[in-house]
Amino acid sequence: MHSNWIKPLLLIAAVVVLAGCATNKEELMPHGSRTMQDIWHHEAGEGGSGQVARRHLLDARQSLRRPLTDADMQAAPEQQARYTRTAANEIYRQFHRLPNPDLVMYVFPHLAGTDPVPVPGYSTVFPLYQRVQYAMPGERVEDY
Repeated sequence: MHSNWIKPLLLIAAVVVLAGCATNKEELMPHGSRTMQDIWHHEAGEGGSGQVARRHLLDARQSLRRPLTDADMQAAPEQQARYTRTAANEIYRQFHRLPNPDLVMYVFPHLAGTDPVPVPGYSTVFPLYQRVQYAMPGERVEDY
């Protein structure tokens, strides 16, 4: 009964093993005349010290930088003041609590316990979200 599927499975495994032995390393992973040391010297530059590569990196960073304008300089203290601890913003809190509405659930009268005891109907209140969430500074300005 089991030999119906075992024989084809063994045949497929043998074909896969023989196909793996028939491959050639040069066909799978061809390589050129460059050695690992040649690649290292080419990428690092100047004898492998990395000075040329570091210089290229600094040049690329410099091209991305831009000078600060007068408007940026004047707006910087105001923007930094929002993230600085002072007596005023400690009173008014930087991180406001986000609303977490209460849900009211009515539990209908029922029987509970191993000896069915009648429980009258009642209302209960629980928050919608499990944890209290806070807003980032400046994310929420209106009170709730």
